[in-house]
Amino acid sequence: MFDGQPLQTLNMRQMLPYRSRIQIVFQDPFSALNPRLTVSQIIAEGLEVHQSLTKEQRETQVINTMIEVGLDPDTRHRYPTEFSGGQRQRISIARALILHPELLILDEPTSSLDRTVQAQILALLKKLQQQHQLTYLFISHDLQVIRSLCHKIVVMRNGEIVEQGDCETVFNAPQHTYTQNLLANSH
Repeated sequence: MFDGQPLQTLNMRQMLPYRSRIQIVFQDPFSALNPRLTVSQIIAEGLEVHQSLTKEQRETQVINTMIEVGLDPDTRHRYPTEFSGGQRQRISIARALILHPELLILDEPTSSLDRTVQAQILALLKKLQQQHQLTYLFISHDLQVIRSLCHKIVVMRNGEIVEQGDCETVFNAPQHTYTQNLLANSH
C-alpha cells in the first residue's frame, strides 16, 4: 500500500506514476551498478526515464546530488570499479535520491561495509532523511543498525509479521518469543 493505493494490483503502465516516488538502494553496490556506465550515467539514469531535462540540467543535478551524498563531482566520469564499497553505496544512494522520492527502500544497505564506513553511511542516511523528509523502508538483520536509524520496527519470521511497534518499545519490551530470542541472541 502506497499513498492509499495497493501497488500489487497495478499493471506496468499503471505503476509508472509511482516509480519515481519509490526508489531502492540494494544490498550489494558491487553488483547493483553497471560497470560499463560512468557514475554520471548511472546517477542520471532515472532522470532520463522520468524527467524531460536537457543534458546540462541533468549534469547539474548529478553534480549537486553527488555533493549531497559526499562524493567528489569531479569523479563523475569514472566507472564504479574505481570506487571503494562505501563510495559505491553513496553512488547507489545518489541514483535513488536524484528523483526526490518519497519512499526509499534500503535493502541491507550497510551489510557489505566495514563498521567505520557503515557508521558514515548511516549518518548520511539520517541527514538525508531529515533534509528531504524521506520515509525509509529499511530491511536488515543488524539490530544495532535498526535501532540507530528506525522509528518503527516490523519483525518478520518466515515471511510473516510477528511483531511491530515503535523502536524503543520493541527493543525494550518485546512481546513475541521470536523477537525476544532475536534480541537475546544479538548481544
